[in-house]
This record gives sequence, C-alpha cells and structure tokens, in this order.
Amino acid sequence: QVQLVESGGGLVQAGGSLRLSCAASRRTFSNDAMGWFRQAPGKEREFVAAITWSAGNTYYADSVKGRFTISKDNAKNTVSLQMNNLKPEDTAVYYCAADWSTKNIAALRSVNYWGQGTQVTVSS
Repeated sequence: QVQLVESGGGLVQAGGSLRLSCAASRRTFSNDAMGWFRQAPGKEREFVAAITWSAGNTYYADSVKGRFTISKDNAKNTVSLQMNNLKPEDTAVYYCAADWSTKNIAALRSVNYWGQGTQVTVSS
C-alpha cells in the first residue's frame, strides 16, 4: 500500500499563506496524478490541485487559480501546495490524494490513495 503523510496545516488570517506537503511512501505507478482535495463542514469533498509525475503538468480548481501553486520533488516522492491570499472559504480539511488519472482530474472517486487530512482554518 502507498502511505501518504501530510503536513503544514494550521490557522491563518485572511490574506495569509500556508504551505502543505505530502510525502508518498513510494511513487504511484498506475496513474499519474498527485495532489489535494478538500472538504469543508457540511460540504462535499472537492478537487483543489494536482500535478503529474511524468511531465509536471498542473491542474487547479477555478476557486484557487492564481492563489495556489502545486509543485513536486520527484526524488522524495513529495508534492507541495503553496497557498497564498487565503480566504475564509478556503477553510477545510485538506486531503492529499494520489494515483488517479488526469482524464477526470476532479473525480474524487477515482483517487486510489488518501492522506489522513490536515486542517486549514482561515479566519476573517
């Protein structure tokens, strides 16, 4: 099994920044994407951002474009999400996700591995 270890969540004021990291125990092989989904209380889990191991292509939800940046370190099997200009609506549990296809990048049911989740709280 692939284990995903997340870090970097916390409490920040609106307009502030946080950086999330997720380390995989090994590189996923079947499908190329790795990134994050998030889930706020009472809401469905939604796609946030992803990156492909092969080419480094990036994908973002419209709600975070221009504010969040995803990157990777292939040698460490690690992806990072730099979150800038955070807004209260970004408050959620952020779940690292791995091994799914970019064919339907926002399809959470296609994700094969999940991290434990890390809380991001943005105060107004």
